Amino acid sequence: MNNMSTILLVLFSIIALMVLHEFGHFIVSKWFKVKVDEFGVGYPPRIFGKKIGETVYSLNLLPFGAFVKIAGEEGEKSINSSQNFNGKPIWQRSLIILGGVVSFWMIAVIILSFVFSSGISQVVSDEEEEGFSNPKIQVLSVASGSPAELAGIEIGDTILGFSAASVFYPVSKIKDVQEFTENYKGKEVVASMKRGVEDFEISLVPRVSPPEGEGAMGVSLIRTAEKSYPIWMAPGLAIKETINLTGAVIVGWGDTLLSLVKGQGLPSGVQFMGPVGMGSILNDAAKVGINYFLNIIAILSIYMAVMNLLPIPALDGGRLLFLAIEKIKRSPINPKIEQNVNSAFFYLLVALMVWVTIKDIGNLF
Repeated sequence: MNNMSTILLVLFSIIALMVLHEFGHFIVSKWFKVKVDEFGVGYPPRIFGKKIGETVYSLNLLPFGAFVKIAGEEGEKSINSSQNFNGKPIWQRSLIILGGVVSFWMIAVIILSFVFSSGISQVVSDEEEEGFSNPKIQVLSVASGSPAELAGIEIGDTILGFSAASVFYPVSKIKDVQEFTENYKGKEVVASMKRGVEDFEISLVPRVSPPEGEGAMGVSLIRTAEKSYPIWMAPGLAIKETINLTGAVIVGWGDTLLSLVKGQGLPSGVQFMGPVGMGSILNDAAKVGINYFLNIIAILSIYMAVMNLLPIPALDGGRLLFLAIEKIKRSPINPKIEQNVNSAFFYLLVALMVWVTIKDIGNLF
């Protein structure tokens, strides 16, 4: 897969996540007979639009996601109150909001079901052997200025083995690579590599004193192997994995918040990341392999589900918070107040996203 194909795949995947998220809101709105004025892919200005029934389906110029415009959602009055979002019971409005969040989890389950049943590569540890076949050591990242980068090693390459003193040393575990490079620090060796369908060899000299955290070659590695499960088992395994990953995301965010509250800053290895940073990770994942890419997409979908449930105005969780307040006070919140609060937090989130994006772009260079 060339760089342009990879970039297009990443862009399509991110947009697809957002479209399916909005489709969750859309389908539940239709289920409860709430009028949907427009379902748009991308953001205006509009390129094309066609009205089918009562809904305009549009394709828009800015490829940053998707949107669904539900009648009465912003507090405006509808001619037919029975089709108005605010005219529905709180439990129905809550389910319409949750439809978008649940779609993220459903996407993760569908993707992981495919991963478990397809038999393509999965990330495994050095100790995992039973039930796996064709183990490979693949390059996950390459440090700038390292022997690996100077030799032309790229993300996604597979290390087949090394040659030194006319002896070939095959590798099937990460520790095999680590032990070999430790024994041959400062000496020229030949690495046998595979990129796509091409086998090739490169020469390099593992560093005697590498920078901290980089290793002698200057690469981070993952071990992948093939394993498939019966198709009837895959959905159950996918649901279990989605639950486990959701729990891990919540715990991780909890630890980060606790660390910030204590004034300890971000925990080691944690960083804020925007669309550019996520795109960079997905781009690298696609180079490693389609299975690894799909795993990252599933994890990203779970992250977005959890994030959308945060009780922050302008997010789905904030909208649920307003509905909870309405339920407690037994009367609707002033639409103008709700709209102003949502707008303020929306602009704050946009400002944060711009800041993180600038930071992400800086990290690329």
